[in-house]
Amino acid sequence: MRNIGLIIMREFKERVYKKSFIITTLLMPLLMLALSAAPAVIMFFVRGETKAVSVIDQSGIVAPQLESGDDIQFVVIEDGDLQTELKKSLESEEFGVLFIGSDIVENPNNIQLYTNQSSSMLIEEAIAGQVEEIIEAERLKALNVGDLKRILEQVEVNINLSTFRNGAEQSEATSSAASSFVGIALGFVLYFFLVVYGSIVMQSIIEEKNSRILEVLVSTVRPFDMMMGKILGVASVALTQIAIWGVLLIVISAAVIPAVMPDDILAGVEAVRAGADAAAMVPDMDIEAIAALSSIMDTGYISQIVLLLLLFMMGGFLLYAAMYAAIGASVDQVQDAQQLTTPVMIPIIFAFIILTMVMNDPNSPLVVWCSMIPFTAPIVMMGRIPSGIPTWEVVTSLVLLYATFIVMVWLAGKIYRVGIFMHGKKPTFKELYKWIRY
Repeated sequence: MRNIGLIIMREFKERVYKKSFIITTLLMPLLMLALSAAPAVIMFFVRGETKAVSVIDQSGIVAPQLESGDDIQFVVIEDGDLQTELKKSLESEEFGVLFIGSDIVENPNNIQLYTNQSSSMLIEEAIAGQVEEIIEAERLKALNVGDLKRILEQVEVNINLSTFRNGAEQSEATSSAASSFVGIALGFVLYFFLVVYGSIVMQSIIEEKNSRILEVLVSTVRPFDMMMGKILGVASVALTQIAIWGVLLIVISAAVIPAVMPDDILAGVEAVRAGADAAAMVPDMDIEAIAALSSIMDTGYISQIVLLLLLFMMGGFLLYAAMYAAIGASVDQVQDAQQLTTPVMIPIIFAFIILTMVMNDPNSPLVVWCSMIPFTAPIVMMGRIPSGIPTWEVVTSLVLLYATFIVMVWLAGKIYRVGIFMHGKKPTFKELYKWIRY
């Protein structure tokens, strides 16, 4: 244990004491927020040129009602010929020509857009959306209903559904949107750490093997101790980073958000927590958004999420790091490890795919089983936890995960102790199996 402790401290200090680790740990949350907000900011500030579209409407119904905007400028052509206008649009470098047939109301498919440059889904949807509304209005007029627009406005209803989860003492407000978002985010964090830090373990072992440092170290340290020290050392780095982010998240939840929120919204949050009618207290705000804020501002909930994240992060990393360590000890170059890492990456990628299914149904049979299978459990289970699942499922998943880690370390240790002395030849899966049986 003393030797393992020395190796752990060496691996920990080598990475945590670097300026790059400190900068990455502090800036990564800000970078993730910036990346999530970047598409909306880019769409807001960066707009394309206004597209000029000539409209030939043989029906005489649609063209007068088309509305131009920042993206599209409609130019109605009276009594225009399609072929003539197509030639003119090429010479004037217009975006294109929109042709509308005379029977557009009865045959909505009798409409064509001829473009002189690459089109886009947004442009096509904007044109189709306007034409659909116009045709629907014309069809409704045929029903001879007076003042139809006012009637539709009066009967239109928007439902704000309040969702509560029954608990032991009182009903607890929930937000499915917030739970899905948090679950996807946590699953992505686990995916990122398993891939990145697992690769770090493998690359570190390959570098030390090529420099023949391992051959010197194993003269005083058992190969198994060497492998465990390296795995636990890198795991401590990953846990340190997640723990720092967790503390920052708890501080923001407990102090920063309540300090900047208006009093009426805070009152709505308290009403949601108590199971009261928050929509009546804050009528201008979506009840789903208030429920989401209630979850974010719940320090106990955030602390529980961070704790479970650390547990699944530790178990998942130890499981996959053992396999990465065995692969690193088996080869001399990173390029040679690509074939051997494929079976390791497949469960991680599969788990990330299943993670997207959690939004639809966190309790579907496939999702539940994948949250129990140790190779996919860390990512999938962290996606399910924010939705609220039985405690026994979480405990069972953790027990299976750590039990599988113990077995995997035992198998990886057998490969590791042979592989660190092998040079010049990339082993096959058959040879790895022989090493396990030695």
